[in-house]
Amino acid sequence: MTSDPLPNPDYMPIPLSKSDEKTWAMLAHLSVLINFISGFLGIVAALLIYLVFKDRSRYVAYHSMQAFLFQLVWWGSAGVLIGVMWAIVGALSAVLIGIILIPFALILTFVLLLLPLGALVYGIMGAVQTSQGQTFDYWLIGDWTHRLMEN
Repeated sequence: MTSDPLPNPDYMPIPLSKSDEKTWAMLAHLSVLINFISGFLGIVAALLIYLVFKDRSRYVAYHSMQAFLFQLVWWGSAGVLIGVMWAIVGALSAVLIGIILIPFALILTFVLLLLPLGALVYGIMGAVQTSQGQTFDYWLIGDWTHRLMEN
């Protein structure tokens, strides 16, 4: 019976080059595009980039975590709000008031579907800035990510 070798305490991951840092940070922000095809896999892609590169680049770790949190908040909240709204309309349809609310629910659904489009534009802005080696902070999410990464 052989035992697994112990991890080497002297092992240091190889840092990414500046070019690779820019590329992976850009891809983390562009992962928002995947959500338009799958609905949620962009969130998974940003998290995977974080998990793979968190020890190799603080720049990539920050931008991928920020992209993950941004997508989680904007895509997740839009989906939850639409689901709750239609559940209420469905429950109230047993009485006349629910039927009256259906046109308002349709309008609100359309408005809430604009949130992911705004997130797409914002994600592309982040990708452009990080591809040029600049730091990009999403509104509110950037500060949250800074505090999270400090701990």
